[in-house]
Amino acid sequence: MASNPGTPTQLGQHVPMPQSPEEAQLERVPNPHPGTNYVARFTSPEFTSLCPVTGQPDFAHIVIDYVPGDWLVESKSLKLYLSSFRNHGAFHEDCTVRIAKDLAELLQPKWLRIGGYWYPRGGIPIDVFWQTGEVPAGTWVPDQGVPGYRGRG
Repeated sequence: MASNPGTPTQLGQHVPMPQSPEEAQLERVPNPHPGTNYVARFTSPEFTSLCPVTGQPDFAHIVIDYVPGDWLVESKSLKLYLSSFRNHGAFHEDCTVRIAKDLAELLQPKWLRIGGYWYPRGGIPIDVFWQTGEVPAGTWVPDQGVPGYRGRG
Protein backbone atom coordinates (compact mmCIF):
# COMPACT_ATOMS: atom_id res chain seq x y z
CA MET A 1 0.00 0.00 0.00
CA ALA A 2 1.58 3.23 -1.14
CA SER A 3 0.39 6.63 -0.05
CA ASN A 4 0.77 10.18 -1.27
CA PRO A 5 1.65 13.38 0.58
CA GLY A 6 -1.80 14.94 0.07
CA THR A 7 -2.48 15.34 -3.64
CA PRO A 8 -4.98 12.76 -4.96
CA THR A 9 -3.90 11.08 -8.18
CA GLN A 10 -6.89 8.73 -8.63
CA LEU A 11 -9.82 11.10 -8.04
CA GLY A 12 -11.52 12.00 -11.33
CA GLN A 13 -9.38 9.50 -13.24
CA HIS A 14 -10.14 6.09 -14.72
CA VAL A 15 -8.22 3.78 -12.43
CA PRO A 16 -8.16 0.00 -12.90
CA MET A 17 -9.15 -2.10 -9.90
CA PRO A 18 -5.99 -3.01 -7.96
CA GLN A 19 -5.44 -6.76 -7.77
CA SER A 20 -4.10 -6.77 -4.21
CA PRO A 21 -3.86 -4.50 -1.17
CA GLU A 22 -0.13 -4.18 -1.90
CA GLU A 23 -0.95 -2.77 -5.34
CA ALA A 24 -3.66 -0.41 -4.05
CA GLN A 25 -2.79 3.21 -3.32
CA LEU A 26 -4.52 4.79 -0.34
CA GLU A 27 -4.48 8.57 -0.62
CA ARG A 28 -5.15 11.42 1.76
CA VAL A 29 -6.28 15.02 1.51
CA PRO A 30 -5.95 17.89 4.00
CA ASN A 31 -8.61 18.10 6.70
CA PRO A 32 -10.37 21.48 6.41
CA HIS A 33 -11.16 21.38 10.17
CA PRO A 34 -8.03 19.93 11.84
CA GLY A 35 -8.75 21.63 15.19
CA THR A 36 -12.28 20.21 15.46
CA ASN A 37 -13.01 16.75 16.82
CA TYR A 38 -15.59 15.03 14.65
CA VAL A 39 -16.14 11.47 13.50
CA ALA A 40 -15.97 10.44 9.84
CA ARG A 41 -17.52 7.04 9.08
CA PHE A 42 -17.05 4.74 6.12
CA THR A 43 -19.18 1.63 5.71
CA SER A 44 -18.48 -1.21 3.32
CA PRO A 45 -21.48 -3.56 3.61
CA GLU A 46 -20.30 -5.85 0.81
CA PHE A 47 -16.61 -6.32 1.63
CA THR A 48 -15.10 -9.53 0.26
CA SER A 49 -11.82 -11.37 0.58
CA LEU A 50 -10.70 -14.97 0.08
CA CYS A 51 -10.14 -17.71 2.60
CA PRO A 52 -6.37 -18.33 2.58
CA VAL A 53 -6.89 -22.09 2.93
CA THR A 54 -9.82 -22.92 0.64
CA GLY A 55 -9.84 -19.91 -1.71
CA GLN A 56 -13.58 -19.53 -1.10
CA PRO A 57 -14.99 -16.00 -0.78
CA ASP A 58 -15.57 -14.46 2.64
CA PHE A 59 -18.02 -11.61 3.18
CA ALA A 60 -18.11 -8.85 5.78
CA HIS A 61 -19.80 -5.62 6.74
CA ILE A 62 -16.91 -3.26 7.58
CA VAL A 63 -17.44 -0.03 9.55
CA ILE A 64 -14.55 2.43 9.93
CA ASP A 65 -14.85 5.42 12.28
CA TYR A 66 -12.11 7.98 12.81
CA VAL A 67 -11.47 11.39 14.29
CA PRO A 68 -9.25 13.12 11.74
CA GLY A 69 -6.13 15.04 12.60
CA ASP A 70 -4.50 16.87 9.71
CA TRP A 71 -5.63 14.35 7.06
CA LEU A 72 -8.76 12.75 5.60
CA VAL A 73 -8.73 9.55 3.59
CA GLU A 74 -9.65 10.22 -0.03
CA SER A 75 -12.81 8.14 -0.50
CA LYS A 76 -12.19 6.84 -4.04
CA SER A 77 -8.78 5.52 -3.00
CA LEU A 78 -10.40 3.85 0.02
CA LYS A 79 -13.03 2.22 -2.22
CA LEU A 80 -10.32 0.88 -4.54
CA TYR A 81 -8.20 -0.27 -1.58
CA LEU A 82 -11.10 -2.14 0.03
CA SER A 83 -12.05 -3.70 -3.31
CA SER A 84 -8.47 -4.96 -3.74
CA PHE A 85 -9.10 -7.52 -0.99
CA ARG A 86 -11.42 -9.47 -3.34
CA ASN A 87 -8.41 -11.41 -4.63
CA HIS A 88 -6.52 -11.42 -1.32
CA GLY A 89 -6.31 -14.56 0.78
CA ALA A 90 -6.24 -13.78 4.50
CA PHE A 91 -8.13 -14.64 7.65
CA HIS A 92 -10.83 -12.28 8.94
CA GLU A 93 -8.66 -10.98 11.75
CA ASP A 94 -5.79 -10.18 9.38
CA CYS A 95 -7.96 -8.31 6.87
CA THR A 96 -9.73 -6.23 9.52
CA VAL A 97 -6.65 -5.23 11.50
CA ARG A 98 -4.57 -4.61 8.37
CA ILE A 99 -7.14 -2.14 7.02
CA ALA A 100 -7.15 -0.27 10.33
CA LYS A 101 -3.38 -0.17 10.67
CA ASP A 102 -2.90 0.97 7.06
CA LEU A 103 -5.36 3.82 7.61
CA ALA A 104 -3.84 4.75 10.97
CA GLU A 105 -0.36 4.89 9.43
CA LEU A 106 -1.53 7.00 6.47
CA LEU A 107 -3.74 9.43 8.37
CA GLN A 108 -2.26 9.65 11.89
CA PRO A 109 -5.82 10.27 13.15
CA LYS A 110 -6.66 11.44 16.64
CA TRP A 111 -8.60 8.16 16.98
CA LEU A 112 -9.66 5.31 14.72
CA ARG A 113 -11.70 2.14 15.16
CA ILE A 114 -12.87 -0.60 12.86
CA GLY A 115 -15.61 -3.17 13.20
CA GLY A 116 -15.37 -6.18 10.91
CA TYR A 117 -18.69 -8.02 11.04
CA TRP A 118 -17.98 -11.22 9.12
CA TYR A 119 -20.60 -13.62 7.86
CA PRO A 120 -20.30 -17.25 8.98
CA ARG A 121 -17.49 -19.45 7.74
CA GLY A 122 -17.90 -23.09 8.74
CA GLY A 123 -21.06 -22.11 10.62
CA ILE A 124 -19.31 -19.59 12.91
CA PRO A 125 -19.48 -15.82 12.40
CA ILE A 126 -16.29 -13.99 13.38
CA ASP A 127 -16.46 -10.32 14.36
CA VAL A 128 -13.19 -8.39 14.68
CA PHE A 129 -12.75 -5.03 16.45
CA TRP A 130 -9.68 -2.78 16.79
CA GLN A 131 -9.03 0.82 17.78
CA THR A 132 -6.08 3.10 18.30
CA GLY A 133 -6.86 4.24 21.86
CA GLU A 134 -9.31 6.40 23.75
CA VAL A 135 -11.90 8.55 22.00
CA PRO A 136 -10.98 12.25 22.32
CA ALA A 137 -12.96 13.87 25.15
CA GLY A 138 -16.23 15.45 24.10
CA THR A 139 -16.42 13.58 20.77
CA TRP A 140 -19.76 12.01 19.87
CA VAL A 141 -19.23 8.52 18.48
CA PRO A 142 -22.45 6.78 17.43
CA ASP A 143 -22.92 3.05 17.76
CA GLN A 144 -21.83 1.21 14.62
CA GLY A 145 -25.38 -0.06 14.24
CA VAL A 146 -24.51 -3.58 13.15
CA PRO A 147 -26.25 -6.24 15.22
CA GLY A 148 -24.55 -9.48 16.12
CA TYR A 149 -25.17 -12.30 13.66
CA ARG A 150 -28.47 -14.06 14.25
CA GLY A 151 -28.93 -16.06 11.06
CA ARG A 152 -32.59 -16.10 10.11
CA GLY A 153 -33.43 -15.00 13.63
